[in-house]
Amino acid sequence: MEILTAVTALSALAQEHRLEIFRLLVREGVHGTPAGHIGEKLGIPLSTLSFHLSQLKNAGLINCRRESRTLFYSANYLSMNELMAYLTENCCEGNPDSCEIPVGCVPEKEK
Repeated sequence: MEILTAVTALSALAQEHRLEIFRLLVREGVHGTPAGHIGEKLGIPLSTLSFHLSQLKNAGLINCRRESRTLFYSANYLSMNELMAYLTENCCEGNPDSCEIPVGCVPEKEK
């Protein structure tokens, strides 16, 4: 992944609603979910939602497909994994497999 691509993706995720949308789409799986469902679930008006979905799509973080008159959005897992790989590339001197999260950094519900 190029640095410009990573910066674009991180910039898109740096907004609260877009991060919520992306997290929801990751949980929804590869089949995705209709735009209306995203708006209802997160309480985001459709006009605002459309803008945020466009930003995430332009950053390559989500995919969109049309079924009849309905737009379905899904997370772009390949792009997500490339971003994660880019972010951990230099972890533990280039050996991310040996990286361990310190116990104090793990939220209680994950322990």
